[in-house]
Amino acid sequence: MASAGATRAPATCPCPHPGRLHPPRTSPWPRHCNAIHPRIPPQAIPPIGPSDANAATGDRAWHRCASALQEGSVTEASGQKEEEKVPMATVSQLGPSASSEWEVDFCSRPLLDERGKKVWELLVCNADRSFQHSEYFPNNKINSKELAKAFQAILSREGSVVPLRARYFRGQMKTIITRALDDLGIEAVPSRRCFAVMGWLQERQENVYKNDPRYSEKAQTLFTFDLAAPEALPDAYRAEAWNFVQLPLGTLLEELKEVEKRNYFGATISLSDVGLSGLPDDTLIPGVSLYSRRAEPLAAWMNGLEIATVCADIDRACLILDTGVNERYVYAAYTRTDSTTAEALAWEQAKEAARGLHFLAVQADPDAEISSGLWLLLQREMPN
Repeated sequence: MASAGATRAPATCPCPHPGRLHPPRTSPWPRHCNAIHPRIPPQAIPPIGPSDANAATGDRAWHRCASALQEGSVTEASGQKEEEKVPMATVSQLGPSASSEWEVDFCSRPLLDERGKKVWELLVCNADRSFQHSEYFPNNKINSKELAKAFQAILSREGSVVPLRARYFRGQMKTIITRALDDLGIEAVPSRRCFAVMGWLQERQENVYKNDPRYSEKAQTLFTFDLAAPEALPDAYRAEAWNFVQLPLGTLLEELKEVEKRNYFGATISLSDVGLSGLPDDTLIPGVSLYSRRAEPLAAWMNGLEIATVCADIDRACLILDTGVNERYVYAAYTRTDSTTAEALAWEQAKEAARGLHFLAVQADPDAEISSGLWLLLQREMPN
């Protein structure tokens, strides 16, 4: 149940895959979206069975890596003896929470308390960081009830709005974060598209934790990000053809304004949040265009995937689509030849030259004057 001091953020779209309020604009997708290489026709991918389909849509259980067990209690436990409570009242907040979406991180920091135990911290912000909340926790209060209390305190501030959803990028914290948010009616979304809170965390690692008298290099977090093996992709997400393409950054950012206006399905990134605000507008950004006769429903379905990156897998001779926190899917295979291998390598090199920035577009065909979906993506190392 939401706090009495907060109101519910309005839903932006009544459909199960929100992303567009109005029909797409009729001005054409830029015709100078030149292919880096000739189109590689996709090969058929065998249909997946019902059990695999459930896993592919995010219904499978999350796996906790061994290193997470060293962090203390990251799952709910019963009958556990509670340690002596240690005051940990350091709380900092900027502005009320008035956004429909949060980004959340809850993890140990490189800080040790007077008992030599790791200090944990909750970070909550919105996409432009006009709202920020940071709060330290002793390691004997790492549970969903304490976390829910912190969320409730955020929402009790005057002018706060209960968000519709909250993204988090640590799969090991799924149980605690999900239960705490469920108590408030907020959807928990596992996603690597937590660029604002990741950028804030990196700033704090340099400017806050290292200047804290409790800082200790021995207290570095042991959470790791282990990507799953690529799975077969459900038919609903497949296009009939695809192409390696590129756009100047300035042109791409203009197109992404349509995503911000919700005229396209998709998602964008604040370049300042990821340290790329200095990229020149003429920087060529590599991308992949998907072509389908059912471009609109395809873009709508893909909008619910929390797309993180697209990779050209040279060893497997296919495109790999990364989604959520650690899910990976074989999007399309191609015939392995010297030419196609060179094309895939060139595309990956172009992505590296753009510092990991790339994009994914959905169109009805290469000559379509309407773009149905556009996602700005970033390949980067995940923060600890």
